[in-house]
Amino acid sequence: MEYVTAVPHPRSEAAGPARAGRLSLAVALLAGALGAAVALLATRQQWSEGTATVAGGSFPLTAKGSDVTGVPAALAIVGLAALVAVFAVRKSGRLLVAALLALSGAGIVVAAVFGASDSSALDEKAAAATGDTAAGVDALTHTAWPYVAAVGGVLLLLAGLLALRYGRLWPAMSGRYERSGAVRPRRKAPVVDPDRPEDLWKALDRGEDPTGA
Repeated sequence: MEYVTAVPHPRSEAAGPARAGRLSLAVALLAGALGAAVALLATRQQWSEGTATVAGGSFPLTAKGSDVTGVPAALAIVGLAALVAVFAVRKSGRLLVAALLALSGAGIVVAAVFGASDSSALDEKAAAATGDTAAGVDALTHTAWPYVAAVGGVLLLLAGLLALRYGRLWPAMSGRYERSGAVRPRRKAPVVDPDRPEDLWKALDRGEDPTGA
């Protein structure tokens, strides 16, 4: 009895990596754009509040994320730029940009977590308001916004890791233009023999008019 071994079709073998590339691209774009937006939004919100005491009484003070640290907002912009730049480069350049994207996300997480318990921004505001450099803040409380910024950093980090793992499968910007800026010459369309039906069908598949009209 003879056994027939099934030979996998080349198209089915290529379908797996292509599907993984499309899925990772979609997830990376969504995670990167959403992460940058979340981090930027969180830095504009109130991160901490407290009260400063003077001779006449006490008054409330608040600090936004941008008052505490400017690192998350700056890295969110860098990460968003890196997300776009991933498609403008190839090979080792794409790996470097993907690494920058991942590092931007990681930096946001670290800065946001450290800023969650920071009181220096409120102390500076208290010193400026009271005129006493030794003035501090009482009843200090923190909000959840620093951790929201950290979530944005995690999303950017995820996008960077996906770019490092699957970036080689992603498309790049059109290579029609050479580095010198010159336009590459277009390939000539193959000659269509009207007496060969297969040539006519191929021309129609390419969207050409086989009659030459």
